[in-house]
Formats: sequence, C-alpha cells, structure tokens
Amino acid sequence: MRACGGAFDQPLVLTVGSYVWPGQAHAVAVAAVVALTAVNYAGVQKAAWLTRTIVAVVLAVLTAVVCTALTSGQADTVRLDIGDDASFTGVLQAAGLLFFAFAGYARIATLGEEVRDPGRTIPRAIPLALGITLVAYAAVAVAALVVLGPRQLAEATAPLSDAVRAVGADWLAPVVRAGAALAALGSLLALILGVSRTTLAMARDRHLPHALAAVHPKFKVPHRAELVVGAVVAALAATADVRGAIGFSSFGVLAYYAIANASAWTLALAEGGPPRIIPVAGLAGLAGCLVLAFSLPLTSVLSGAAVLVCGAAAYGVRRTLSARRAL
Repeated sequence: MRACGGAFDQPLVLTVGSYVWPGQAHAVAVAAVVALTAVNYAGVQKAAWLTRTIVAVVLAVLTAVVCTALTSGQADTVRLDIGDDASFTGVLQAAGLLFFAFAGYARIATLGEEVRDPGRTIPRAIPLALGITLVAYAAVAVAALVVLGPRQLAEATAPLSDAVRAVGADWLAPVVRAGAALAALGSLLALILGVSRTTLAMARDRHLPHALAAVHPKFKVPHRAELVVGAVVAALAATADVRGAIGFSSFGVLAYYAIANASAWTLALAEGGPPRIIPVAGLAGLAGCLVLAFSLPLTSVLSGAAVLVCGAAAYGVRRTLSARRAL
C-alpha cells in the first residue's frame, strides 16, 4: 500500500508541466522529476533549504492574489451563496478530489531518521503544516469565489490567473502562473523525498528488494530508492493525463488513509498508544475516507481499485512463497 504513494501523487508533476509550458507538459514534467531527484540525492539539508525557499515564495504570491481579489471592486460576497445546482453528492465528490492536496503532511513522519529530536519535532510539525494549509486554502478559495463565482470558477483551467485578470491585475497573472508551477515543484520535491524513505523502510522489511535499503555513504540518503522512485514518477509523468491522474490519485490516497484509520484500532495503552477515544475516532475517519473514495467518478474508482487489487495480489503471492520456503 505504501509503495503506491508515488503513483497516487502523480498530478503534482503534471501540474508543473501544465503551468510552465502547456504544449509540452509531459516533457517539462519529466525534466522536473530528474532535477528534483538530483536535489534529493545530494542530501536532505539541500532539499529542506529548497523547500523553505519555495514555500516562502508561494505564500507571498498567494497573499498577493488574496489581497488583490478581496480589495477589488469586482469582489462580491453574494457569489459565496450556495447555488440551486449544488448537491450532497457533488460536495462529496469535490471533497474527494481535493483530498489528495491535503495528504502530504503524513510524509513529515517518514523523515524521522533525518530530523533532530523527531519525538518532539514531528508532533509539532504535523498540526502546524495542516493549520497553515487549511488557512491558505480557505483564503484562496474565498478570494477566487467572490471574484469569479462558482460556475466561472468551475470552468476555469487556471483559476487564480483568471481571478487576477477579472479584477484588472493582468500584471499579476504571470507571477501567479510562476507561483503555481513553483508550488507544484515544492510538493513534488516533498513527494520524492517522502516516498523514497517509505521505499527504504519497505526494503528493510523485505517487502521490496533489499537492495533498495542501501544508504549513500557520503550523502546519507537512500540513493537507490531515490533513483527508483524518480524513474517511476518520470515514467508516469511522460504518459499520464492530468485530469485522470487527479481522480486516480484521490482514490488511492483515500484508500490508504482509510487503512491508516483502521490500523489505529490496534494501538494499545500498554504499548504507549493514545487514549481509546483516538482509535474510536479512527473508525469515523475510516468511514469518511471510504465514503469520499467511492463518491469519486467511476473511472477513478475503477483504476484506483485495480492498482490496489494488483498490489494485494502481488503481496499475497510473495507471502505464500515465503511461507513455503520456510517449510
């Protein structure tokens, strides 16, 4: 399941290509994967420095967009009203499609070996990352809605660029496109960083070839896992369609978060687990993830389920063969 993470997050790299050079989106996406894999290969410190720079620039661009939109004469809070065409099913489907954009915070935990005082740092970093993301998403959503309205926003292929043009700030549109591409690059950087560490852990447990557990003697990174993850993401970037990838990604992410919520039930106080209310809440999270997953478009559900079934079958075959060898 964990190994599916890179495949299920492929919309990030396709978004980079769509913003930088729409006519050559796949070629740009592959080049971006190669460049960011090289940065990650050089060590986690360099990747962390680049991530901080990207986040600072992106937040500055989003702040400019929100302030420009909300202070313009085109902003109208009436556009925030729920229209007659809104439906419960539509809200669920939209929430499911958006879920993959919130999923990256979990990768913070995969860097435990390379973080100072992980027991203190990681529990603080996760709620902080979620809080900043929630505030930023909400502010941007409100700013875009009060300017464009729900219908025009739904039809937009570059919504923030359309929003700043709608308020007469055409000079800001190129900055928004650059910021969007940079944001996708930052997320892609974290994706490769996190999934390669997941691959390392799975290789150590023999769920993947043990050769992938190698750590570079100089850079102290799982260099083989980095290269394999980069190659897989590059191959997907060269062939996938961004709209289909988003639905496929959302189903996969919701599926493995559903399993994570279900796993919370196995946590015990005797083993240092949380109070029982946390695993109980996990069951609610399990139900929520499944509802959102199966409210997605049918093609997304079928393609995502097919990947999960293939992965489960491969694991079952491997487990059976291992049991026979043990006999």
